[in-house]
Amino acid sequence: MSHEVMAKHSKSFSLAARLLPPASRDAFATVYAYCRHVDDAIDLAPHDERPAALAKLRAELDELYSGRSTEPFAAVVRAYRIPRLYAEELIEGMAMDVARTQYRTLDDLLRYCWRVAGVVGLMLCHVMGVRDPSALRNAAHLGIAMQLTNICRDVAEDERDGRRYIPPNHGVADMLDEADRYYRSADAGLLALSFRCALAVRAARLIYAAIGGELRRRGCDPYRGRAVVSTPKKLLLVLLALVLTIAELPRRLLLRRAPAAPDRTLGFPHDVVPI
Repeated sequence: MSHEVMAKHSKSFSLAARLLPPASRDAFATVYAYCRHVDDAIDLAPHDERPAALAKLRAELDELYSGRSTEPFAAVVRAYRIPRLYAEELIEGMAMDVARTQYRTLDDLLRYCWRVAGVVGLMLCHVMGVRDPSALRNAAHLGIAMQLTNICRDVAEDERDGRRYIPPNHGVADMLDEADRYYRSADAGLLALSFRCALAVRAARLIYAAIGGELRRRGCDPYRGRAVVSTPKKLLLVLLALVLTIAELPRRLLLRRAPAAPDRTLGFPHDVVPI
């Protein structure tokens, strides 16, 4: 079921997930499905019902972390020791949408991106067996970069829902530049992943960044239709990801992985920004 949710809502993530080792694939899809559930619970609810939907998500979270839940995400939480803080922050990101938060500065927007996407990268660090504590920050940066890309792509759609994320005195080009900074930081953490996980994450990163490239080709005009990456181009980017990941093999073989996952939970902003 989790794989079906991912295939329906994100062809890019679904494609990348196929590159993961089997041991990580199902858990990856389960984390994605839970995050999608949280997002849809707010986005698909009528405006006047969103506060109640938010309260329900918080109650669900209590149950998921109670140790009694039989939900798939609860099983992943227990198996991979995903900190509750990350799921709490995800829901707080939804609370910002419910409250129609005004993003007056870039720092305000980065907090939102951390909550709705940076913490997802950190959840997936647990699933993919990251051992290097310094790589956690890079994973959060990848989530932030992807969310900035989403925001630029979805300006018109968000406006129809009464949302505006890009701060005053900034534009789509500024946000894409900021996303590129975070993508570059994310690249530095890929060596902390196994070969298959690095391949999958790099493929997703290249495909998402290509959405920004498409927006730039349109003059950074988000009103000219939804920017998408064609299937042939996605496959070429997967091939590029493979070439780049193979090129890293000599460096990867020299690295010594720590015996256990880092016992560290990142917080915003001191562990995340600035780059």
